[in-house]
Amino acid sequence: MSESTLPPSPKPNRAWVTVSVMLTTIMQAVDTTIANVALPHMQGTMGATQEQISWVLTSYIVAAAIFMPLTGFMSARVGRKRVFMVSVAGFTLASMLCGAAQSLPQIVLFRLLQGIFGACLVPLSQSVLLDAYPRERHGWAMAIWGMGVMVGPIVGPSLGGWLTEYYSWRWVFYINLPLGLLAWFGLATYVKETPVDPNRQFDWLGFVLLSTGIAALQLMLDRGQSQDWFHSPEVVIEAMIVCFGLYLFVAHMFTCNHPYIEPDLFKDRNFSVGLMLIFMVGVILLASLALLPPFLQNLMGYPVVDVGVLLAPRGIGTMMAMIIVGKLAGRFEARLVIGFGLCLTSLSMWQMTKFTTDITSWTVISTGLLQGFGLGFIFVPLTTLTFASLAPHLRNEGTALFSLIRNIGGSIGISVVITYLAQRTQINHAVFSEAINPFNFGLQMAIEAGSVDLNTSLGLAMANTEVTRQAALLAYLQDFRLMMFVSLSALPLVFLLGPSKQQPWPDPQPT
Repeated sequence: MSESTLPPSPKPNRAWVTVSVMLTTIMQAVDTTIANVALPHMQGTMGATQEQISWVLTSYIVAAAIFMPLTGFMSARVGRKRVFMVSVAGFTLASMLCGAAQSLPQIVLFRLLQGIFGACLVPLSQSVLLDAYPRERHGWAMAIWGMGVMVGPIVGPSLGGWLTEYYSWRWVFYINLPLGLLAWFGLATYVKETPVDPNRQFDWLGFVLLSTGIAALQLMLDRGQSQDWFHSPEVVIEAMIVCFGLYLFVAHMFTCNHPYIEPDLFKDRNFSVGLMLIFMVGVILLASLALLPPFLQNLMGYPVVDVGVLLAPRGIGTMMAMIIVGKLAGRFEARLVIGFGLCLTSLSMWQMTKFTTDITSWTVISTGLLQGFGLGFIFVPLTTLTFASLAPHLRNEGTALFSLIRNIGGSIGISVVITYLAQRTQINHAVFSEAINPFNFGLQMAIEAGSVDLNTSLGLAMANTEVTRQAALLAYLQDFRLMMFVSLSALPLVFLLGPSKQQPWPDPQPT
């Protein structure tokens, strides 16, 4: 059916559309991290090695990254509502299959399917909300949507740890069933179909080039640390494929008549700058999440359930900030709000560089609240400004690319901080080991007091354990400092954004 033959769309039931869309957003966002804490239990059930079981995560990430840019074409060719409903149904079914898997090949295959169907959920939920609300209320709509996107990955490890500890790792996947069913019926009832373009052509070459580049990038990031990065021929080959594939894709995109990703997207300055900023947000959000759990578990001795509880306030801070921003949207210059959020995030990272193994739980909670508060102030106005002047017919592709860049930022950020952590731990260990000598006054006092005996194997092992522990602690603090610099380096980009021209917005009323 062409656009001209479609009947006029009635006013959407915004309250139910929002609920349905948020269920899909939360379901997909939580699933990006909920399986992480369950990996050791899956490893025991499947009889897999640590490297093999990591493919449970990698397969999902790679599949979602490859198929996310397909969202724009599929929505234009088939209809956004149809694509949305099929994606929710497929994601829910794949989740159930993951929970019922009996072998490693099965769960990897089902996670691939989960990633394929889940790739469209977040970008489609964003574009549906943008279309459901008038432009002057986009800030409030993005605040609600952002809660799912930003809080989901933070809540995921806590929920996954609780389900694994008290039930089974299989419930990490089974929990998607009620959410998926409710979301599917909500979409079927309240979301309206969009016009379709049966003549839209698919750019197979662009799809293959971009998919190859993204897949190689994810594999390189996933395998780099274990393969010693560019000392490994495998990683070198993957890096060459990334550069070659993405270069050819960009060249093809600007010379093809019907490109896979529309180049007109990048003519919008706010959208282009917004992509750079959301890349940085992805780095900060997921990289810090990758550092805190092992810090709390390995150095401070917290059990996995308690770690989830300590991380939860970070999500609470994000939700509080998004509620406040939703109320204040249009009353303050959006660029100032983003800058304020970056400053808060940088401050929290600076506070984390002061961590010791003797810090209290309240210190972890308070820095998490502050960091979540800062991220919440960044995400909503950034999302609103990024799409403020983008043409409506480019929204499906734009939201897909926005989510893809955020995920790539997270993947690169995790890889960088984990590699930096390992390297700094080795360097710090070598420096600290030099202090184990007869001229160290503190060490001599410990030997005289009988606390340390370097003349026995046990005493040497105890000394090495403590040196390793202190080296790792300093490496974590150096990683937190690196994240602080990343957050500060994003500040100049804020001034490249165009000012918001929106007026103060009334508080939303259910429709």
